[in-house]
Amino acid sequence: MAEVLLTGATGFVGQHLLRELVAAGHTVRGVSRSESGDAAIRALGGEPVRATLGEERPAEWALLQAAVEGCEAIFHTAADTTQWRPHNPIQTRTNVRGAELLLRAAEAAGIRRFLHTSSVSAYSHLVHGVLREDVPQRGGESWVNYERTKFLAEQAVRGSRVPWVVFQPSHILGPGDTRNWARLILLVDQGKLPGAPPGSGAFADVREIARAQVRAFEDGIEGETFLLGGAHASFVDLIGMIGERLGRKAPTRATPAWVLKSVAWASDTLSRVTGKMPDITPEAAVFPCHDLQVDSSKAMARLGYRETPLPELLDATIASLREAGLLRGRA
Repeated sequence: MAEVLLTGATGFVGQHLLRELVAAGHTVRGVSRSESGDAAIRALGGEPVRATLGEERPAEWALLQAAVEGCEAIFHTAADTTQWRPHNPIQTRTNVRGAELLLRAAEAAGIRRFLHTSSVSAYSHLVHGVLREDVPQRGGESWVNYERTKFLAEQAVRGSRVPWVVFQPSHILGPGDTRNWARLILLVDQGKLPGAPPGSGAFADVREIARAQVRAFEDGIEGETFLLGGAHASFVDLIGMIGERLGRKAPTRATPAWVLKSVAWASDTLSRVTGKMPDITPEAAVFPCHDLQVDSSKAMARLGYRETPLPELLDATIASLREAGLLRGRA
């Protein structure tokens, strides 16, 4: 079995990937930046190592080289997903420069595989219709920094001398999610969701995303891109399903996109005065107003990927939130 390096090991996708890699018999070095991160990685069977992405100072570069040395492969899941313009320089350094430096260290260490977790955001909200791997990406044109950085990181991976695989998940749900799309569940539970976004999403199961990556690694796949989508639903329908499961009232009509975006821009203007990130930013408003549809057929055929039915996926996510004590009792 292989020894691999996993970035983002304490994150939502990273923790599931760590479990799958350990279960498959691989030795996993998980990148951590804190003692609490070390403990979380050890609890899942990994070995914590220190490294910082995007930093080029000699001490940080030495840590990155040491983390990579002796590994057969790198699973790169770490990313900055913040959607607020003042944070853009930090996000670019982490997502783009971080990938570039990690690839440089991988080349120097003779790493044989680089498995990169990107996002459907590399295509950008500027692309309409069903996403397939042969659809031209427009992330490089986007005004949304997250989309632009995911596109540029993919370009760095494809231009590397290290054999690579790129995974592009859509909207991710599943056990352990507390800060991503699961926030919708928390807002419905707390009665704080003012309206339903007008767009739609493709909701992917984090567990299936992790399994697909391990399968690609063990099958020796190289030079391929895989979209990892999921059940398609409007946000109105998704929120209705959440409300039904929680016994809470939920919005039944979509808020017009112009209203949501106007609130976002007003909140963004106010944040320049307060210095605090608003609840919704113009960048964050883009995604739930977009109609996202993803064709996962390539991953299904090549990796045994499964699109979990949305009721099943919601039940697992809600059960996890309830177990963590983050939901109130059923109304």
